[in-house]
Amino acid sequence: MSLAIVWLRRDLRLSDNPALAKALASHPRVLPVYIHAPEEEAPWTPGAASRWWLHHALADLTEQLDGRLLIRRGGALETLQVLIAETGAAAVYWNRLYEPAVIERDKAIKQALRAAEIGADSGNAGLLFEPWTVQNRQGKPFRIFTPYWKQLLAVGLPQRPIAVPSVDSRLVTKAAFRALDSVPLDDLGLLPGIPWDAHMAETWHVSREGAEARLEEFLETELKHYAHGRDLPARDQVSRLSPYLHSGQLGPREVVAACRQIRQASEPFLREIGWREFAHHLLYHFPHTTDAAMDTRFATFPWRDDDAQLQAWQCGRTGVPLVDAGMRQLWASGWMHNRVRMIAASFLTKNLLLPWQAGARWFWDTLVDADLASNSLGWQWTAGCGADAAPYFRVFNPVLQGEKFDKDGSYVRRWVPELARLPAKWIHQPWAAPSDVLAEAEVRLGDSYPRPLVDLKASRQRALDAWSQIK
Repeated sequence: MSLAIVWLRRDLRLSDNPALAKALASHPRVLPVYIHAPEEEAPWTPGAASRWWLHHALADLTEQLDGRLLIRRGGALETLQVLIAETGAAAVYWNRLYEPAVIERDKAIKQALRAAEIGADSGNAGLLFEPWTVQNRQGKPFRIFTPYWKQLLAVGLPQRPIAVPSVDSRLVTKAAFRALDSVPLDDLGLLPGIPWDAHMAETWHVSREGAEARLEEFLETELKHYAHGRDLPARDQVSRLSPYLHSGQLGPREVVAACRQIRQASEPFLREIGWREFAHHLLYHFPHTTDAAMDTRFATFPWRDDDAQLQAWQCGRTGVPLVDAGMRQLWASGWMHNRVRMIAASFLTKNLLLPWQAGARWFWDTLVDADLASNSLGWQWTAGCGADAAPYFRVFNPVLQGEKFDKDGSYVRRWVPELARLPAKWIHQPWAAPSDVLAEAEVRLGDSYPRPLVDLKASRQRALDAWSQIK
């Protein structure tokens, strides 16, 4: 009656879980385990919003497994060795992760287990294509998205997820489970000490059921509007699936399979799944890009250092309404609309001339979908220093962006309520509004709402001048 350990990480689901499926197919008894070892992911240990999501995802998975998820805390290898000794496990199964520190950790664990004649098997639950399996014609990694995406389409997107295994007697029995000590979920310290998560709890249903419901709702109602609606932050016409994908409560093969039933209407959205794949492709092949620019010219870029302006940006107090709306949405909900993410990032790196790494760190701590690959790609793309990046001289004008994508100001009114009474003509640039309009809307610049940290035109020119020094 051999027993296998399934080491769960960011694959917190039963469906389309290769590690769980392999273990159940090969062993009469299976013990699902989660090991809390955030220090092994340093320097990118999970941020506060990610930890909040993880707590609820683990609670949901425990319920799905009828309470048979064993939770431990400590070094992953040492914990697995202890569990092997306690249970007599013959093998350990897990699904691969692709962050640099985790790759090295997992390699060492696999070597140690096999040296001890313990089976060690890893699979792919998190991506459509693993990074080393996609190469250009020269046998090298891609640096440009479009040819990368064409390559994926030419090969064919995987769309046959593994079925949900039955949670039956092959999972370690309750009697055997009681002989093992499990750390109470609350003791992991994943939830905040002060209640800043109230709006997040209202916004998200952190469960497998919530993931499935959100996917179904998006495909049935918003997908047909996605190509245009994804740019309109006031409308809920984006998928909001990213945190479910990051935690592994939903798998990319499952998303593709569901989208393929709709065919042509799904192509713009599937392309965004492709960007997620491309982000992991870049991170795997260029691991230094979590902290250093892909474009080496930026090693000498004259970034500024201004803690007061950085804090104003973080708090949504820049005096630029669309930027502030996005930053406040991020703080309240743990998520920000992608169009506004680009605008907020452009404002930080170009109008304020503050380093993209500072923005990446803030997003890492505040996003429930904080994914190291996507976060690094997104920030380098906007800053103009990454692979297939927007040109540095492309500076998003938040006023023009607001007038185009939030015409009536609904998004700004929701997240910056002190401007709610301003007419749409002025809501994206209150500093330009006549004094009588401001008075009628009860807006006092420099008091109820800040004046802009910088002049948009002058700061754009400053950014271009900085670029000219390195180009």
